[in-house]
Amino acid sequence: MSGAEKKIGRECGEEWWQTGIIEMRPGVIRLRGYEIQDLIGRVSFPAMIWLMLRGELPGEEQAALLGIALGAAVDHGPQAPSIAIARMAATCGVGINSAMASAINVLGDVHGGAGEQALAFYGDIAAALDGGTTLADAVSVRLDRFFAEEESYVPGLGHRFHPVDPRAPRLIELTRDFAARGVVSGRFADIAEAVEAEVARRKGRKIPLNIDGATAVIYGELGFPPPLTRGLFVLSRSVGILAHAWEQSQATDRNKGPLPREWLWAYTGTPVRSFPEGDDGSK
Repeated sequence: MSGAEKKIGRECGEEWWQTGIIEMRPGVIRLRGYEIQDLIGRVSFPAMIWLMLRGELPGEEQAALLGIALGAAVDHGPQAPSIAIARMAATCGVGINSAMASAINVLGDVHGGAGEQALAFYGDIAAALDGGTTLADAVSVRLDRFFAEEESYVPGLGHRFHPVDPRAPRLIELTRDFAARGVVSGRFADIAEAVEAEVARRKGRKIPLNIDGATAVIYGELGFPPPLTRGLFVLSRSVGILAHAWEQSQATDRNKGPLPREWLWAYTGTPVRSFPEGDDGSK
């Protein structure tokens, strides 16, 4: 191959994929410009996530707060669809990767997307604050619009299983601690608590923050955009999914469905009927 042909091949390869994340060639791996060997043993997993997503290393306390949010949402038991699906998939004899993929694929708008929705909601209020609106007015206007346009729950509030989600108060408490040390501003914590208070005033009862609302506070405080919040939740919940898939794979259950075999589903179709007489199906 001539020098010109080699140059064309190299340029074609370089134009095929372009990334600012990783540089790699034989004997060299650099992430965001850092030699991998310099990162190994010096950078925590949350800090590595930050570096990969944001392009710069976080401060030690920023990484710690990110790790707190990630650790809080790792599992919610087999009553959560993703966990149940991981376990059911494992009983079908598939490998760990297939069980995890099956579970992760159901983390959508309804199961797994509320954190993204909550942070977007908080972000609208934050934008109004930037425009000079008071917190109370910004929250009220955003809730007015939500109740006029949506037929759903306010994102980040309430839980179908817990009267009070035990994770949320602790996460807000820790966010306040980090804000007191100047790591974050505390702005999103203020917004979330103001939303919770205004909804309680309108409904006549408190609907507490849940894990999605509380982790959205932390991700907002740390400057992550809403779409990444869903991806971060997937990273977090993948830990529980892996644990349950592995545990189930060590058991002897086979083809274990969503219900015990003694509990059959409700049939709502056509009542029992006779097959039409005649060989041709006609009477």
